[in-house]
Amino acid sequence: MPIPEQQLSTWSNQGATVSAQATYNSVRTALSADTSPIQGMDYEVYLQGSYRNDTNVRADSDVDIVVQYNAIFGHNISALPAAQSQLFDAQFSNAIYLWVHFRTHVLMALRAYYGYGSVTEASRCLKVAAAPGRVPGDVVPAIPFRNYGYFYGQNGQSYSEGIRFEDQNGRVIVNYPRQHYDNGVAKNSAGRTAGRFKRTVRMLKNARTRAVERGFLADGVASSYFLDCLIWNAPDNLFAENLQNTYCGIVNHLNGAVLTGYSCRNGIVPLFGTSPEQWTDLKARQLLAGLVRLWNEW
Repeated sequence: MPIPEQQLSTWSNQGATVSAQATYNSVRTALSADTSPIQGMDYEVYLQGSYRNDTNVRADSDVDIVVQYNAIFGHNISALPAAQSQLFDAQFSNAIYLWVHFRTHVLMALRAYYGYGSVTEASRCLKVAAAPGRVPGDVVPAIPFRNYGYFYGQNGQSYSEGIRFEDQNGRVIVNYPRQHYDNGVAKNSAGRTAGRFKRTVRMLKNARTRAVERGFLADGVASSYFLDCLIWNAPDNLFAENLQNTYCGIVNHLNGAVLTGYSCRNGIVPLFGTSPEQWTDLKARQLLAGLVRLWNEW
């Protein structure tokens, strides 16, 4: 028995956003308070993740918030010829105030505002506890990151810009949240999927959760991020008006596709690889098998 259209429609609905917006506004207030060590510094605060990308579902809780310090940047110039690398080094000096200092000051600002016990340190973020009217927040202190293609001077340069931060073990992590967002908007546009991409992500996120509940898929195999990226790689014409056709069309296509050449939704990082920020083909196949079994055994 196929999954009913009405069930798929329910799964495709966006979760509430009011509490997430309240968390975002609260964190912004905390960082600009008189007690904040970063008050007046060159930083910006913005959402990332499912709430930013309109792919949040009812089960989503934590809000991902980036606090980006813009007075310095990280970089990768390994692709530059020697002459361009030397020119780059001559034009930029090493910073004195570093990411680690900024992270410490963001932590101090949050604890001064919310109280010490309401802000904890996780591997990759600072966790702000939920309170009446707001959901938990995962705050990521970061700096811009430039992946250079060429450098002939500050008026003649090309780079992809992401964000850079470190985990608690000092491992550098680079993400590209703005490209991720822009590519999702483009995929969802009237000229491509007619607004059906984001609803499909929400539908299949909920289907994945149900597959885990039914024992068709192991928990933790398919994060929302990896699922989102996988669906982004599906051809635009498969995002049909009918959700049953969308479900079957996309899952069947991906089942028969060679997945190894797929990229993350940012269009820069390969989706499959060996880094912690990448997925495996095996886990993607397990997700697809779970979605097929959910459909067939509904």
